[in-house]
Amino acid sequence: MAAAGLTVGGGRDGRRRRQRPSSAPVRNELDVERLARFVDPLFMPPRAEPAGVRATPRPSTPFYRIPLRAVESRVHRDLPPTRFWSFGDSFPGPTIETARGQGFWIDWVNELPARHFLPIDHTMHGAEPGVPESRAVVHVHGARVRPEYDGHPEHWTTPGQTASFYYPNSQDAATLWYHDHTMGINRLNLYAGLMGVYLIRDEADDALGLPSGARDVPLLFCDRILDAQGQLVYPVSGNPAAPWVPEVYGDAMLVNGRLFPFVEVDPAPYRLRLINACNGRYLHLSIAEGVPFHQIAGDQGLLDRPVRAARIDLLSAERAEVVLDFSSYAGRRLTLQNDGRAIVEWRVGQGKPTPFGVPAALRPVTRLMPSEATAARTHTLAEETNLFKQPMRMLINDLRWHAPVTETPRLGSTEIWSLVNVTDDAHPIHLHLVRFQIVDRRPFDVFAYQNTGELRFVGPPMPPDPGESAWKDTARAEPGMVTRLIVRFEGFAGRYMWHCHLVEHGDNEMMRPLEILPEAIRL
Repeated sequence: MAAAGLTVGGGRDGRRRRQRPSSAPVRNELDVERLARFVDPLFMPPRAEPAGVRATPRPSTPFYRIPLRAVESRVHRDLPPTRFWSFGDSFPGPTIETARGQGFWIDWVNELPARHFLPIDHTMHGAEPGVPESRAVVHVHGARVRPEYDGHPEHWTTPGQTASFYYPNSQDAATLWYHDHTMGINRLNLYAGLMGVYLIRDEADDALGLPSGARDVPLLFCDRILDAQGQLVYPVSGNPAAPWVPEVYGDAMLVNGRLFPFVEVDPAPYRLRLINACNGRYLHLSIAEGVPFHQIAGDQGLLDRPVRAARIDLLSAERAEVVLDFSSYAGRRLTLQNDGRAIVEWRVGQGKPTPFGVPAALRPVTRLMPSEATAARTHTLAEETNLFKQPMRMLINDLRWHAPVTETPRLGSTEIWSLVNVTDDAHPIHLHLVRFQIVDRRPFDVFAYQNTGELRFVGPPMPPDPGESAWKDTARAEPGMVTRLIVRFEGFAGRYMWHCHLVEHGDNEMMRPLEILPEAIRL
């Protein structure tokens, strides 16, 4: 078995990958396979409720007060409560739900302990000695907000401080999520549990008659390493001065904060909102009994038509919405699995079946055409290594976070971004504020590109997967491929960012500022 947090060859995340540098082995690690399966019901986080109203930007604007604090949560019947950092009183935090155009304020109140309980690497940018250990800033992933409310990684608060952010929610219905985004310790704060679900609804979505109420179920997935006492363990490199590790994978797959939960359902269709909130794991979700999914939405909302799929693949931060129809399975039990390993049991009741037909058409998606683009940018995803070929920095265009801004599109413009991946990893690349579409992926000669700078293609372009055909905010950049995105810069001008959402990578410089300039004045 490889040291905890590492993969050699196939590895824990089901992807082929080169050997990583060794980390210190995890002592006293829990053997998850010894736990009883499906003895705890699926946890549904409480819905956030407004604390009052404010007079801006319009009279009677709701506001929420959501504290960030240490909590204890029992992830399995046979384990002691696990310590997390979360929002409110539960892990995951409360589900925030709203309708399109219903803006509100959220006061993110930092009530965290003064010291972190996970290992900080003080060689990481933003986590230098002397910087407060306990700090946080919240980003709503996929939200269209002004830059001051986006969750800039250097605009963190410390215990006792509050950040008030305004969310206009002026965008299509979608499954978003909120999480910490603090410079230098983002990976630790997410691993500690600072995350929750954020849902936007709209009339077009509601009119489709999709499963709703108790049959609309968000599922937030995150893998963890636990010790024998059920406490979180974050692996380290073995070098006390530089404990960062390139990626982290755990054997304990938490679904809404529970290990091996069961769900009692009616023989009826259910809408499942799948969110990959893992630090780095690539999810490959399927039903063991062969029941298909009907994917209806991706990161930024509905597809134009449903896609029948035996498996849903999600990299970190990607989302998918599916309809799973239990109407033909009364009295049976079905199992949701990841990479062939059971993680959730669905217990279908004996009631009268409720047949359901997924609508043939969902929401029209106008494809952006490359001819609309006014600029094209090429970005190289690479690693900076030392003499021992161990990754020291994860970089975009060989630049670190504080290098001068190089991406400066104008508001209202459309650009083609080509992500040239010379690494052995699939990187989930997330652009803040904007949504985009995937144009294609195409294999290239990595050796030639690294040695001469020539982009020499070795195969034809491949269209996006059917489930990627609508609007995205996080794109899978495959190794040895050029992934082309077409991006329309809509929303607000100002300083945002873009980065790899393998959060160990983002913490180690695979993140760059994005400066959206005001729209050009037309005379």
